[in-house]
Amino acid sequence: MKLYISRFILGALFLFTQFISAQNLSKNQFKVKGNCEMCKTRIEGAAKKAGAKTAVYSIDLQTLTIETDKVSTDDILKKVAEAGHDNEKFKASDDVYKSLPGCCLYDRDLQPEQAESHHEHHANTAAPAKKNNEFYVRGNCASCKARIEKAAKNAGADLAEWNAEKQTVILNFDPSKTSSDKILKSISDAGHDNEKYKAADDVYKGLPGCCLYDRDFAFGEANPKVHYEEETKHDEHKEHQAQSDNESHSKHEKNIEGVVVTGSKAATSVSKKETGLVFNIDKKELLKAACCNLSESFETNATVDVSFSNAVTGTKQLKMLGLDQKYTSLTKEQLPEIRGLASAYGLNFIPGRWIESIQLTKGGSTVTNGYESITGQINTELLKNAKTPETSLNLFSDFNGRAEINITNVSPINDKWSQTFLLHGNGTFGNTDMNDDGFLDRPKGTQINAAYLLNYNDLEKSGFGSHFGINFIRDERTAGQIGFDKKLAQDKQPAYGVGIDISRFQVWNKTGYVFKGKPYQSIGWMNQYVYHQQDSFFGLRNYAGKQHTYYSNLIFESILGNTNHKYKAGASFLYDGYEENYLIDNMKRNEIVPGIFAEYTLTGLKYTLVAGTRVDFHNLAGTQFTPRVNFKYDFTPQTILRLSAGRGFRTANVFAENQQYFASNRAINILPNGGNIYGLKPEIAWNYGASLQQEFKLFGRKSSIIADFFRTDFQDQVLVDLDRSPQQLTFYNLDGKSFANSFQTQWDFTPFKNFDVRLAYKYYDVQADYIDGRREVPFMAKHRGFVNLAYSTNKNDKGGFWSFDTTLNWVGKQRLPDMAGNPAEFQLPVYSNSYAVLNAQISKNFNKKLRAYLGGENLTSYYQKNAIIDFKNPFGNYFDGGMVYAPIMKANFYVGLDVTF
Repeated sequence: MKLYISRFILGALFLFTQFISAQNLSKNQFKVKGNCEMCKTRIEGAAKKAGAKTAVYSIDLQTLTIETDKVSTDDILKKVAEAGHDNEKFKASDDVYKSLPGCCLYDRDLQPEQAESHHEHHANTAAPAKKNNEFYVRGNCASCKARIEKAAKNAGADLAEWNAEKQTVILNFDPSKTSSDKILKSISDAGHDNEKYKAADDVYKGLPGCCLYDRDFAFGEANPKVHYEEETKHDEHKEHQAQSDNESHSKHEKNIEGVVVTGSKAATSVSKKETGLVFNIDKKELLKAACCNLSESFETNATVDVSFSNAVTGTKQLKMLGLDQKYTSLTKEQLPEIRGLASAYGLNFIPGRWIESIQLTKGGSTVTNGYESITGQINTELLKNAKTPETSLNLFSDFNGRAEINITNVSPINDKWSQTFLLHGNGTFGNTDMNDDGFLDRPKGTQINAAYLLNYNDLEKSGFGSHFGINFIRDERTAGQIGFDKKLAQDKQPAYGVGIDISRFQVWNKTGYVFKGKPYQSIGWMNQYVYHQQDSFFGLRNYAGKQHTYYSNLIFESILGNTNHKYKAGASFLYDGYEENYLIDNMKRNEIVPGIFAEYTLTGLKYTLVAGTRVDFHNLAGTQFTPRVNFKYDFTPQTILRLSAGRGFRTANVFAENQQYFASNRAINILPNGGNIYGLKPEIAWNYGASLQQEFKLFGRKSSIIADFFRTDFQDQVLVDLDRSPQQLTFYNLDGKSFANSFQTQWDFTPFKNFDVRLAYKYYDVQADYIDGRREVPFMAKHRGFVNLAYSTNKNDKGGFWSFDTTLNWVGKQRLPDMAGNPAEFQLPVYSNSYAVLNAQISKNFNKKLRAYLGGENLTSYYQKNAIIDFKNPFGNYFDGGMVYAPIMKANFYVGLDVTF
């Protein structure tokens, strides 16, 4: 009984206290200027923060009603003014008033009795009429759209559709489960101001630089910073968020250096958002040609020149900006790939059907990827994304004895894990000799190539992501004269033969973490081990090599204040262990290269600057300093200027990189220059570039023209001198100048629906100071032309359609090596003839799962008739199979089948 009485007395005392307190509260009403719901929230918040017990603002009456006890009303109204709102006792400072969002900029000369009519004007003129389920939300781009719609759906919306032009979101939702207030609050929590709630400053500043919308324009007015295009894929825009990475990007809002989950893009595109000149090549582009391996992936791309480099081994090499493949950084999954001993044949080790996308960067790439890039970077991403399990089978065969099979399987294990199985096999079994010289036009042999990829993606929740890969390759090739028998010993062999056996093993991992609450801050760590072994012979000349490579790269990324100021910093380590045997010479060396780097990205309204530098401590080449800078300026959204400059260095592997000349009588002669690698110094070059990208409408459809100029100046170079003597292959360091000027203009347009046209012209001026004077570098045409036409029919109900693709490459005359030391019948002209090569393909997609194709290569049947000098006497002094400037095979036809399960 006493307990109940005690509780009654305490309750009565509590109620009495509350009653007395309420009697002591003073209730007052004051005139305060404001326009909208955002003003209401700001005014009431400022009043309560100043000590008001209650605060209610009426937009219609322009009044603030407050209840206070100990705090004076003057103190409260002063705080309201400091928040930006004039009232009957205090006036907001001009700076604070001007910093209010555009929709909140009330008329400061308005008399209080006019407030109601002003509010109506604000609602009816500053903000155009909209639907009942339509709300104003600020944003800039495709990433904003994804973020806004996701936040709305997370708050219970059944449908959310944000429109960049109108700056509104249309919501459909069940009122019994959620409300527009709850949804708009969720959107503001994600960083986007709207008509009811303003995002917190720290959340707004944490948005990617491209998403930092203007907070001052009025709702209903055009957003001055909007750069969303309806045809722009969301995943392509995600690349802009981390454009200085020059990497593939996550399809989540968070991005980790080196942890990649890419999405589908247009067949080939040059993103207007990239700071550097980057061509994104999707797997759809690769289907336009045979594309059996990476060397054939650029047949419909004008930027890269692909040519045969040897008439005996049939190997292909890439050239970019007028310089050999070795000056371009060739990476896979952003890890070093085709370099060192793999330089000669590595393009054959990435099957075309394994490729998900290629990123081709002209000019110096980011310092985070290393020091070797001089003319650019070509990065290949493998298949690793599928919402549902997908297995594909590709069968390919040409009419000259080459066959290929590819099996790929990409499957999610659960919502975080996915895996990829990749299997490739090819064989060349026929004897192809189209020029009747008794030598195979391409080697016979087989390749087995298998890879497994495992991906973990939990970036949204835990912030972790990881990618693991393993790859094994066994490649065996035999070339030379048709009668060559590889089973016989070389000294008992009457015919000239070439044997190349390669084994290659790779394992790599990339792991990253995005810091919680800081989507702009991440750390990534990449590691890779590569073992490469080659055993080969060229007639009576033996060459063998082994390479062990370990590579590690640690990158931290964050911001300085906001995402307009990003930076990266990290450290890398590279170990290359080489052992080579050439004839009776055994050469060993270990290259150990620790390095550190830093990169800063400044993003403005119309410009982006990426400046970085790295220092590498090479045990044989000394300390190397590598600065690089890229700048982009948008004159308009359709007119973009890019500038770049940077330094790169590399060590030359003179034997592995010049195997195309081994099938000859040329003796290798190295003129040492005090260096620690074959007696030679490292290669160092500066690259400068400028490009202009212009988009416009033609025939009512999107069209673009890109013109670029790049110059490469060598500070030091290992020259390959083919002119000194037809019987020598001479290497020595540059003493003088060596440069390459490259100009290209490319026009892409669509005359009518489903018909794409790509035209390009390239001019090269590549010269070097050799021992006996300045000369044009051989095998480089000054003028090149390119035409690509692609047409497809409309899809039927089953997803079936026809595709027609054709590419014409015109190659101007090339300077050929001086062969004056040979008898007249074994000499070459000073310049080659110009020629044209036509490729074409027809494909039929019967539905989404079945595709067949038929194509032809070199349909003009132009071929080099004197591809092998003195082919009748391959063991004589004048035999040379390396003087190739044109195709060595006539027209070749192929068929293929793609099946998806």
